[in-house]
Amino acid sequence: MASIRSICILRLSAIGDTCNAASVVQAIQEHYPSARITWIIGKAEAALLRGLPGIELIVFDKRTGLAAYRKLRQDLAGRRFDVLLLMQLALRANLASLCVSAKRRIGYDKARSKELHSLFINERIAPASKPHVLDTFRQFLTALSIPLTPPRWNIPVTPEDELWARSQLAPTAQKHLVLVPAASAQERNWLPERYAQVAEHAHAKGFAIYLCGGPAEPEVELAARVASLCKVPVYNLVGQSSLKQLFALIKNATLVIAPDTGPTHMAVAAGTPAIGLYAHSNPARTGPYGLQHYTVDAYTPLLQQALGSDAPNAPWGKRLKGKDLMNHISVKQVCDMFDRLTEEQAL
Repeated sequence: MASIRSICILRLSAIGDTCNAASVVQAIQEHYPSARITWIIGKAEAALLRGLPGIELIVFDKRTGLAAYRKLRQDLAGRRFDVLLLMQLALRANLASLCVSAKRRIGYDKARSKELHSLFINERIAPASKPHVLDTFRQFLTALSIPLTPPRWNIPVTPEDELWARSQLAPTAQKHLVLVPAASAQERNWLPERYAQVAEHAHAKGFAIYLCGGPAEPEVELAARVASLCKVPVYNLVGQSSLKQLFALIKNATLVIAPDTGPTHMAVAAGTPAIGLYAHSNPARTGPYGLQHYTVDAYTPLLQQALGSDAPNAPWGKRLKGKDLMNHISVKQVCDMFDRLTEEQAL
């Protein structure tokens, strides 16, 4: 293992998975400080992670279609790596790995392999003993004989982004709640009137409220609806920040509340407590790492209802479908979790 001098990581998306993978990449860097590490990554994800010290980021922009593969081949022309970690199962990522020349091509165990993944690797990680995505990612460390230590993150923030974040904070407030109403899939969004009631509960506890999210029209509309229903002041920043600025704001916040979406994992990487709202996917697998006990979990009872006695044997990654599943999360559940977390964390 001491001969490893160059490592390529291929993990294109998404924001939450990229945050989880970052701790693994930085653990590799710590163990092999002299190795050259290259990360093939999606465009938005690269915007969040740019500036990682000692990590070369090569952007694969899927929106450009076949041109993305041609550019990747050009970027890697004449290069050969000691190890490729193929940390994504999607066919797009598997095909992109053909542009990478590497002696060892390490991918997922057979149980998780799909979309022809097995054809693109020559080694496999061992199955993870825990269900979380990050615990599976950490099996790539084991494959490189790197001891497992508690995950750590060091995602850099520029002074300009830090200044922007601090300038958004209410000057008279000492506690700050970042509320991210929207996920990428609208079925994972909670109801606007319920977000508003939670915001009012947090405000009564002394928190300033910040609505955050991307510039997509559904996100902007949902945030505007939440703000209009709130009977207390809120700062609506949806669509007004870059990913780096949002990360800086989360880092300066006291608490984050969000559905199953990237900012919950950004909060973990920033060291900020988070409450996740889950109905479609298993929070034990995709919840904010180390904070799953603070998720509001509608998924587990809904899975039991759907599968009955087969629920404990549900496949890894089992997702539930339905536009109304988030309705099973009540305002009381979220407010109770808010009170529990703030008490236990002395916030």
